[in-house]
Amino acid sequence: MNAIWGILILAGLFEVGWAVGLKYTDGFTKFWPSALTIGALALSVYLLSLATKKLDLSVAYAVWVGIGTVGASLLGILLFKEAINPNKVFFLGLLIASIIGLKYSA
Repeated sequence: MNAIWGILILAGLFEVGWAVGLKYTDGFTKFWPSALTIGALALSVYLLSLATKKLDLSVAYAVWVGIGTVGASLLGILLFKEAINPNKVFFLGLLIASIIGLKYSA
């Protein structure tokens, strides 16, 4: 069962990759950033599909989206100088707590 969670976490990390990659594609007009973004998207969805073989869809999808949201938010702050404020930090913390809670509820 731990292996399936590893696959799901990896799927979430690739989701972060393609979400951040969208900023570099310039509307899919730049070949390499676009190719890497599409590759990360395909791999992320494929790994999610593997995880749903063993995990409930409701849990797998929520964890996948949560990892993507937290990761994209943090990288948006670090790479793109997006705003950070106490509310954002609080709600990202809640999201992380929810992801952990879902893992232990499965």
